[in-house]
Amino acid sequence: MKTIGGKLLEKDPSGRLLSRIGTVFLRTPGLVTKQGVHALQRMVWIDSLNADRAAAGMEPLSREEEDAELAQSVDLVFTDDCILIRPDPARMDLAFQADEVLQTMVSKRLIRFLNTHSAKVRNALRARGENWRMAREPISQEDISRLVSDSRTDLAGGLAVYYSRVTGTRYMTVEGMKGIFGLPPAEMRRVFCEAQAMLSSRNRTGRPELDIFPVTTPVDIKAAFKAIEPRRLSDAELKRALVGIDARWRATIPAELREESIENFSWRNEMCATLTRGPNDSSVDEDELIQGISPEFFRQIEWLPGVRINGCETVFDPLWEECDRTRAPELQAICDPRARNILFNVSRFLGDVEYVNIGRLTRSLARSPIEGSRRGNVYIVQFKPSGDEPEKVRIVRFQKWGVAEHLDEGKDLLSSILESEEYTDYIVDRRLMCMQLGMNLPRHLVFGNINERYSGGNQQYKGVSVRACYFARSYIPGTASDKIPPAKFRNPAFALGFARLMGAAAATDLVVGRRSTETKENLFDKNCEVLQFRPSRESCRHRPRRELRQLHPQPRRVRPAVRERRQAAQGFRGRLQGVRRRVCRVVQARHRGRAGQIQGQQKGVRLPLLEQALRHGRFRGVPLGEDTRTPRQRRSRPRGGSALPGDFVGGMTPPCSRMPQSDCWKPCRPRSASFFSLSPCSISWAGLRLRPRSAKTRRPRR
Repeated sequence: MKTIGGKLLEKDPSGRLLSRIGTVFLRTPGLVTKQGVHALQRMVWIDSLNADRAAAGMEPLSREEEDAELAQSVDLVFTDDCILIRPDPARMDLAFQADEVLQTMVSKRLIRFLNTHSAKVRNALRARGENWRMAREPISQEDISRLVSDSRTDLAGGLAVYYSRVTGTRYMTVEGMKGIFGLPPAEMRRVFCEAQAMLSSRNRTGRPELDIFPVTTPVDIKAAFKAIEPRRLSDAELKRALVGIDARWRATIPAELREESIENFSWRNEMCATLTRGPNDSSVDEDELIQGISPEFFRQIEWLPGVRINGCETVFDPLWEECDRTRAPELQAICDPRARNILFNVSRFLGDVEYVNIGRLTRSLARSPIEGSRRGNVYIVQFKPSGDEPEKVRIVRFQKWGVAEHLDEGKDLLSSILESEEYTDYIVDRRLMCMQLGMNLPRHLVFGNINERYSGGNQQYKGVSVRACYFARSYIPGTASDKIPPAKFRNPAFALGFARLMGAAAATDLVVGRRSTETKENLFDKNCEVLQFRPSRESCRHRPRRELRQLHPQPRRVRPAVRERRQAAQGFRGRLQGVRRRVCRVVQARHRGRAGQIQGQQKGVRLPLLEQALRHGRFRGVPLGEDTRTPRQRRSRPRGGSALPGDFVGGMTPPCSRMPQSDCWKPCRPRSASFFSLSPCSISWAGLRLRPRSAKTRRPRR
């Protein structure tokens, strides 16, 4: 391959790179690393090809041939320790061809990809089993908290900001802005003027001196700060303007980021990602690698080389072969033999998969882990079944007491194998007992075995092949009980319901006797209990339709059962109005104590089911009683709410809140003066069974 310029990552005697950029050409294999810009490197390449053709007695390249040469080129960016490929999201095939060319010159672990903010780039890398090439380096929970706390500083003596050591930018938060309101007028004016000047200036690296957190804040908030003219405003007017912008700013912040505290995992993780994100960043967070993963996994997964499957051929990442060939310590650190065996098992037992990504959790995710307790290796596996099935995530946990662990205690091989098998049976039997006692456990659990070489302290069996057992279950989305945001407990309904759920779970734990084998400490509330939150009724039903269209620009999928109920409700609209009138009469009679007098008069309505629904006390979350709302309130939204406003599984939410959001947030529009209205989701709940009339029995319209 022809090369113009120096070698890749070549440095001068002072240790500086000779060139920071490069271009790979694929139609005619070549590499240009001359200093300049990418456009100049392309011109140099075309001139070089024309010179070679002239020396060979050939005509220069035509316009079409030049365009073909330039179209099949890929830009490169060099840093001190790696090569960054800047791919075109629409032509990822060219980026992967350039990747294969570069792997013949440098190790694959030194090659990364830019533009990982694009979903096309992430999906293409994920489909090749290469999550490890775009994942951030894992960091402990304590280090994350320490990084955020140490970055806090004061600007001009009154404005709290967070300083990024990577870019030199200071980030202003809404709570920090609130702190200047308590300053004397002259001091508040001075601090704001300095902050306003920094919002409009940049540092020597070209980054803003001061920016607004979170980075997703609309640009009009920052523009509003810049538009204030302090010289023309009095102290009272200046404070009034700042309070107005502060209110608008708070309204744009997501609910999970409104509490600025280290205890709030969502805010802490977002701040850590902002402070550590630098120029030419080729990494993404865990929530972009696995959709819907809990915030507690932020920078806790160490992704390892994966595998992709082309038809019937299993293609492992070339990094595995490079590790076996070179035995480099930095490669052995990420080429885990257990992970490779798991990949083998997945490809053998699940042959209809397209790719597999695997990562490992090197430390416990518990907020206060039990010291001295034994912990088996934990891996997270992401694979894509062939066809239209979505990606699936499995948690793989190795057995704590396997053959190798018993050998470490000095036991012989036969006793270690027998005790390991007995412990496996004990785990499975214990799980069955817990399910029979009412524990809400994952329904599906599989276990497997892998072979590995024993390398423990028992010298008699050094190098012997032993079996290691692991258990695999589905990933349960939700939040661990020890990581619930503190702000949620300010809601008395949530705190009471949380206590009821945790109390019921604790009672079962006491019966079972779950505790650590080493320390005899109870294992309750140690990252083992997961709560699943439901979308709030206020957030999904009472939002304006314009805002919902902005939140969900694409049409939402409707499940077949929901679609059938909607069609049925639309087809029975005429009869539904008659049912409403009859139900109104039943309710009025019930309040007057004459429910039994009209029981025989309501034809077509199943009164026992209606009475049962009336005793329940709610229709679509609206309590029975007199309607005290104004006509405007009747037209805007239904009255009432759930006892627990969509907080968690097990809460006493009305059945209509368990419907999909596409059915819940569409407001009902009563067509009469009745104080409640039936919707498609409340028809079946109230017990009304409406059947379409046949053509023979249908009454003609008058």
